[in-house]
Amino acid sequence: MDYLFLAFTIFAEVTGAITSRYSEGFKKLIPSIITILVIIASYFFFAISLRYGLNIGIGYAIWAGVGVVLVAIFGLILFKEKLTKKQILGVILIIVGVVALEIG
Repeated sequence: MDYLFLAFTIFAEVTGAITSRYSEGFKKLIPSIITILVIIASYFFFAISLRYGLNIGIGYAIWAGVGVVLVAIFGLILFKEKLTKKQILGVILIIVGVVALEIG
């Protein structure tokens, strides 16, 4: 159950990052409201995952790492953002780090 709620945490946080881009600096009402609600939801889900026994350090590291990778991917797809070779290497290192945390 802890990893299920961590997955909800990551989904909500990534949704919040994407909708914050659509809010145009909180100038558009609907994307702004969605951003605020899903960011609050992400912390709610994280708290539940901790209640189910997830280690806070490992859980937060996975949340941050997976979130960064997913936001980078969605930035490429949705917003046509570019990544340099060094940035791609950084994303790969984040993935390796998250995998290392899981098997550690």
